[in-house]
Amino acid sequence: MTADVSISRLDDDDYPAYTMGRAAEILGTTQGFLRAIGEHHLITPLRSPGGHRRYTRHQLRIAARARELVDHGTPVEAACRIVILEDQLEEARRANGRRLADAESGRPPGAV
Repeated sequence: MTADVSISRLDDDDYPAYTMGRAAEILGTTQGFLRAIGEHHLITPLRSPGGHRRYTRHQLRIAARARELVDHGTPVEAACRIVILEDQLEEARRANGRRLADAESGRPPGAV
């Protein structure tokens, strides 16, 4: 692997760069919290060749949102569901925006 490839991973939000311990430290939470949000299918960490959980920056942002809800008294399971639904709503809004733009431009839906 070249240095350029290694350095480019620093900017990759989907590169699994963080161990469970480091992720918990960054989020100011426990490793148990990370396991719990994994059990509730909010995030699925990748695994190192040795089987250790590895987290991406994108996953840490999702976990931080769940932690924010939990810190305000929402149970972990409900916080995970809320974050999942927020993500689904945002995706639906993006899809509707694309469809509206296609309709206004006269393009067939999904045409590029």
